[in-house]
Amino acid sequence: MIKLVNILPMRGLFLVRVRVSKLTLAAAIAVTFAASAPAEQQSGSQTRPPATSATVESTNEEAVLAKWWNGRKITGDWLGARPVVEDHGLTLGGTWRGIFYGLLASETGARGVFTQELVFNGKLDLAKLSGFEGLQGLSAFGEARWREPGYDANPNNFVKGASFFNPSRFAGGVGWRLGTFGLTYTTPELFGVEKLLTLTGGWLRPQREFVENQWGNLFANNAMAPSEGLGAHDPFGASFSTWGGTLQVQPTDWYYAKAGLFMSYLEATSSNNNGLMFEGYAPDPSENGLFFMGETGVTPKIGAGRLPGRYVFGGYYYEEDNATFGTSKYGFYWQAEQMLFREASAGGGKLPDQGLHALNLVVFAPDGWNNRYPFYFQSGLVYEGLIPGRDRDQLMAAVALGQHSLKTQQAAIDNGDPVPEITSFFEVGYRIKISGWSYLQPFFQYESRPNGTEAVANAAILGFLVGVDF
Repeated sequence: MIKLVNILPMRGLFLVRVRVSKLTLAAAIAVTFAASAPAEQQSGSQTRPPATSATVESTNEEAVLAKWWNGRKITGDWLGARPVVEDHGLTLGGTWRGIFYGLLASETGARGVFTQELVFNGKLDLAKLSGFEGLQGLSAFGEARWREPGYDANPNNFVKGASFFNPSRFAGGVGWRLGTFGLTYTTPELFGVEKLLTLTGGWLRPQREFVENQWGNLFANNAMAPSEGLGAHDPFGASFSTWGGTLQVQPTDWYYAKAGLFMSYLEATSSNNNGLMFEGYAPDPSENGLFFMGETGVTPKIGAGRLPGRYVFGGYYYEEDNATFGTSKYGFYWQAEQMLFREASAGGGKLPDQGLHALNLVVFAPDGWNNRYPFYFQSGLVYEGLIPGRDRDQLMAAVALGQHSLKTQQAAIDNGDPVPEITSFFEVGYRIKISGWSYLQPFFQYESRPNGTEAVANAAILGFLVGVDF
């Protein structure tokens, strides 16, 4: 029996699956009997009719539909053109994400907020394009996006919390924005080691180059996803693009070291610049500085179950010395991600992806260097395939907290305002894989002391995230 996909047992979708399965089964039986039944049947039996062209055509249509439904992109293979284009080195794609935040309780009461993001990206393999083997490992890339602008598209405008702990991951750099473009080169083989060196340069997003955050990116809030714990100290986030380059050295498949040097500049994440501040801070380029990041990590696969892990230590220095934003900033981070449990494979075959994963991140930024949160911590769990028959669904829960700096506290005391201490954020969600290219993710968020004080009410949010890849 052929099924389109393991979809939700909602009334409409369930009926479609049942009908398609029965039709497919009937077609398969008809074809089998037509090929194997003798010309003369036993007494009292009836001769089955041969498969008709209409039946075969229906079966073919179902196979095409199933391939599209289970594929990676809603746009399919472009009637056969996509594989041809990719064979010549060009890969194009994109995503659409829409998020609804239902504020059950907040400083301004209950209301609904909707925001969305549209991303376009591409990669060009120059060796495939040119047919010149000497370019193997060299590729060009680029990305641009659009985010819903407007006051009503930002839930934090109603929660009244610190921007770093915004319930929305799409609140910064709204409107159209250029994300990245540049070149990357990975050595096919050097000193007997494949992929020993990777060099990347151009208009880059440091957030994409460092603090790889596979599981944190599943969440809908700002602190855990695009900011990755560092966005409170410098413009480290999905809206910060700048000139720079990185070098990664990976002598084995379980160890790497990476360093990057970028341009730092004022108002880098402002929505008004559309990601086009190629000269840095245009009113006064002399205010531009340097931004250094480096990290090293191990990626072991532990035990007989080959449980993958990722353990990273890194640091950064963001040069900034001006009257508006103060002095330069530096900090350190530790990241630990580990698969804790893997479900048993069927018949001793390929190890399944289903199982329990842990994610942890700690950021320490010395208090005297103009850092808003000298201590930040996040920890969570993700279980993939918890429900039988729903192998690609993901159940997730995580908590994050940030301690407000002494400098921020002293400023509040000087102004006679409530003194901020700790803000914490909790999110739990369940990602339902609808097809190979779409999902629905209901979630619940709770934010305690959104601005670090009891002066702003805690926020409770019930929402859902919808995603489509094209």
